[in-house]
Amino acid sequence: MKKKQFNATQIFELLFKRYPDLLRCEEDIMSSYKMLKQAYGENNKLLVAGNGGSASDSEHIVGELMKSFLFNRRIEEKYEKRLFDLYGEAGKEISQKLEGSLCSIPLTSMPALSTAFLNDVDPTLTFAQMLYGYGVEGDVFLGISTSGNSKNIINALMVAKAKNIKTIGLTGKSGGKMKDLCDITICVPEDETFMIQELHLPIYHALCAMLEADFFTEK
Repeated sequence: MKKKQFNATQIFELLFKRYPDLLRCEEDIMSSYKMLKQAYGENNKLLVAGNGGSASDSEHIVGELMKSFLFNRRIEEKYEKRLFDLYGEAGKEISQKLEGSLCSIPLTSMPALSTAFLNDVDPTLTFAQMLYGYGVEGDVFLGISTSGNSKNIINALMVAKAKNIKTIGLTGKSGGKMKDLCDITICVPEDETFMIQELHLPIYHALCAMLEADFFTEK
């Protein structure tokens, strides 16, 4: 049963109790959390992208942020009232079923746009094009690349910097080229792709859970 039982600090501490190898990433994970919290507090959004398994991680992250994760989130009271004022009991029923949401967009989820651009222009600039179109100053771009060298992620990071979009990289031990382009780079202590991905999941779960704990009350 979903229930709000941990605050952000407790979730952060639990991450390292379960995955002590990630202690070397502690500062970067906390900095990423603070960056995301600030962005959401200022009504900005998160954009996420990766390739292969990291594309799946991008979708996973957005799924945890756009709806309830560890507990059932209440929507803002002003929208509960507005729905009731407009539609009475029907509006009340809608508001009771809606869940609090943190705006996030997976750049991996738009096949018509992405295939048109990669066919007509350049496949390595597809994420960059989407970031250029969707991103505004103050947003955060999370680029996921196990090597840290994925060309389409690197290009997107360059566009992000040009647009004053904040950047977080989630990658492996070396950091790759991503390390020099990101505001924050979380380099998990593994070299093998599948082992890197296995450590990415608890990190982004913790970040999503911490943000949820900060921004929402329980239904």
